[in-house]
Amino acid sequence: MRARYGVPLSIAAAGAAGLVYAAGFEARSFRLRRVTVPVLPPGIRPLRVLQVSDIHMVGGQRKKQRWLHSLAGLRPDFVINTGDNLSDPEGVPEVLDALGPLMEFPGAYVFGSNDYYGPRLRNPARYLVEKLQGKHGLNGNPPAKDVVHNPWEDLRDSFDAAGWLNLTNTRGTLKIDGVSVELTGLDDPHIKRDRYAEVAGGPSPSADFSMGVVHAPYLRVLDSYAADGYPLVLAGHTHGGQLCIPFYGALVTNCDLDTDRVKGLSTHTSEGHTSYLHVSAGCGTNRYTPVRFACPPEATLLTLVSRED
Repeated sequence: MRARYGVPLSIAAAGAAGLVYAAGFEARSFRLRRVTVPVLPPGIRPLRVLQVSDIHMVGGQRKKQRWLHSLAGLRPDFVINTGDNLSDPEGVPEVLDALGPLMEFPGAYVFGSNDYYGPRLRNPARYLVEKLQGKHGLNGNPPAKDVVHNPWEDLRDSFDAAGWLNLTNTRGTLKIDGVSVELTGLDDPHIKRDRYAEVAGGPSPSADFSMGVVHAPYLRVLDSYAADGYPLVLAGHTHGGQLCIPFYGALVTNCDLDTDRVKGLSTHTSEGHTSYLHVSAGCGTNRYTPVRFACPPEATLLTLVSRED
C-alpha cells in the first residue's frame, strides 16, 4: 500500500502546500517596485509617478487596504490608476477608502473590464486554451452575456471629485511644479472599448512631456502609441501572469502581449519609433482565483528622468 500510494499522496501534499502558500501568503505579500525611466526632455526635474493597478477589491481585504493607504507616504508627484479596481459590486466604498490618501495627490485613471462587469467563475486552464487559439477577452470571443454590472459610475464620480483626470478615450494635462504632463488614455481594449482614433496625432507640442495610459496592453494599442511617438506607456491587466513557474516565468498574459513583457519595464517599437512600456503586475486577483505564485502583488514607483539625446 505504501509503495502504491506514497507518490500520489506526496504530490497531493505538495500541491496543497503550494495552494496554501499561493493563497494564504503570496497573494497578500504586497511589494513596491522602483523603476527609473529615462524619458523626460533635458532640463526637467525628475518626476515620481506611482502606478496602482488591478486592485480587484473584495469586501474584507483589510491588509490590502492598509497597504494601499501606506503608499501615500511615498509622496509621489502624481498617481496613475490603470484600472480593474473592483472584484465585488459592493467593493466601491472599500476602494475609495483604500485610495483616499492617494487621492490627495494629482492623478489620473482609466477603467478595466472588471470596473464595468463583475467577474465570472471560469476554469483557469481556459487562459492557456485561449492563448493557443489566439482569443483574448472579446477579441475573437463571443460577447459576455448575463454579466453582473458593477457600479463603476460611483468610482468615476469619486475620482473626478478628487480631481483625478478621467482618461477614457481622451487626453488630459497635469501641471506638476510648472511642468505640463500630457496624458493620453484609452478605455479597455480587452472589451473593445478603446477608440484610438479619438486621441490620435501624438504628443501635443505645447506639453513638456506626454505619455499613454491604458488598462490592457494589446498590441494594436501599443503599436498606435509607439507610432505616434509617445515615449512611455503605462498598462496593467496581466497580473504578471499570476501563476508563474519559478525560473521560467509567466505562461499567459490574458492578451496578445508576449510573456517576456508580462510585467515590468520593456520597450515597444512601431513604424520606426520606440516607446518604453511599463506593465504593472497589479495588487489583486479575480475573486474566484485568489492565488498568486512566483508573482507577488505590487505597485510601482516610477522615477522619470531626463533621456540621453
